[in-house]
Amino acid sequence: MNEQGKIEIEEVEAVAPPPKARVEEARDTFERKRDYLEGFLSQKPSDVPAGEPGGATHDAIVDALKEIYDPEIPVNIYDLGLIYNVEVTNEGHAVVTMTLTTPHCPVAESMPGEVELRVGAVPGVGHAEVNLVWDPPWDPQKMSDEARLELGML
Repeated sequence: MNEQGKIEIEEVEAVAPPPKARVEEARDTFERKRDYLEGFLSQKPSDVPAGEPGGATHDAIVDALKEIYDPEIPVNIYDLGLIYNVEVTNEGHAVVTMTLTTPHCPVAESMPGEVELRVGAVPGVGHAEVNLVWDPPWDPQKMSDEARLELGML
């Protein structure tokens, strides 16, 4: 800007191109930095307690739940999103928190009993308990992608 506050314009014929980076030049000055993942990658996986997610008993319970199908919808209750939580204590006490698609579901009386029987039959489970809840209510957003694909919703 000049003294009067006006912008001055300068016309030029050409602008010199910026210098290009050369890999060979950079390679000479580059030295390998410390590998921050080295310790992480050399770690051995730790054993997951049986009742924790990823543990043998927890995974076996989830597999058992995936064998129970909703009679009206050809999708298992786990992928349907009816299972809200699975907890297993070190003593083998399993607690499954679940819901149904609606309180007026035709299997409202029999489904929790079937879940309790199937979970109780899993090796490592000494006692199974099912808590049927209505809050939060079930909605189709709780379904897994596999369930949505099966129902043609994807």
